[in-house]
Amino acid sequence: MRRALVFANLALLILFPLSWAAPLARAGVLPLFGLSEISVLSGIAALWHSDPVLAGIVALFALIAPVAKTLTLAAVLSRRAHPRWLRLTGGLGRLAMADVFLIALYIVLSKGIGVGRVETAWGLYLFTGCVLASLAISALAKRA
Repeated sequence: MRRALVFANLALLILFPLSWAAPLARAGVLPLFGLSEISVLSGIAALWHSDPVLAGIVALFALIAPVAKTLTLAAVLSRRAHPRWLRLTGGLGRLAMADVFLIALYIVLSKGIGVGRVETAWGLYLFTGCVLASLAISALAKRA
């Protein structure tokens, strides 16, 4: 069981960066024009020019928290860190889940305004799946 958790957790170190570059949504102002793809990385880059503080917060939630959680969990599962560190992984996982919630909220709000068009893309599901898998792996690690 422990070995499967280690491999699943380490797979997240590959899947998280893929999900950051994958399109979360496609957005456009008018239906006649093409839709622009928005990813976590492109969103942070766009925010950096207009609001660096918000860009830093999003980077913390979407990039730093999931990787820190994955690395902390890897250290605990490989017995390089004390099991007490598992408590830290719960908080880091909640930070990453907050980012998924905010993305979904923005999509719902932008659809409700009705000015443009927003469609969810496969990257949102990949990113959400990575966050949920990370939460599940840490829950299973606590039991083990």
